[in-house]
Amino acid sequence: MHAPRTTHLHALKRIFRYLRGTSEYGLFLHSTGSPTIVIAYLDTDWAGCPDGRRSTIGYAVFLGKNLISWRSKKQPTVSKSSTEAEYRAVAYTAAETIWLKQLLADLDYFLRRPVTLYCDNVSATYPTSNPVQHDRSKHIDVDYHFVREMVTSGGLRVRHVPTQLQVADIVTKGLSNDLLGKYRVNLSIIAPSTG
Repeated sequence: MHAPRTTHLHALKRIFRYLRGTSEYGLFLHSTGSPTIVIAYLDTDWAGCPDGRRSTIGYAVFLGKNLISWRSKKQPTVSKSSTEAEYRAVAYTAAETIWLKQLLADLDYFLRRPVTLYCDNVSATYPTSNPVQHDRSKHIDVDYHFVREMVTSGGLRVRHVPTQLQVADIVTKGLSNDLLGKYRVNLSIIAPSTG
């Protein structure tokens, strides 16, 4: 960080307090049968960076009920709209799930259904199934063609999920204690005494 301020120190202390209070928590893996589906939840905080106005994307990928991959990353470019930011997150998450699907295939574990991505921005889900490309979205042309090709081939589905069910919010936004607790449970991040 090139210009640390007191607010950054306060944020760091808050993170350390959270880590100290949740040191007992861990990722619980379910042993229920043979999971055959991969689903992912993705989200962005459009222009959330106060300095550069870049968006942060986040995703959580599940194999059956088990969380197997998650990430939070600042987008490399500024998005002109929330739809653009969200659609870039769709493309980024699609690439990750394709890699995971190939990794599973290399381990002789083949999925029977297409990967499903859940996005809470309805406008970002339309271009995946609508072949008409509008002038306003031409600046995301590469992401559009990449995701569209995966949807057309049957390897990927992009679906809308209501914001209140968007577990990827946990890696992109500051949440209330209630939502944080709810999403932690949905991600199977629990204390040993509750497992």
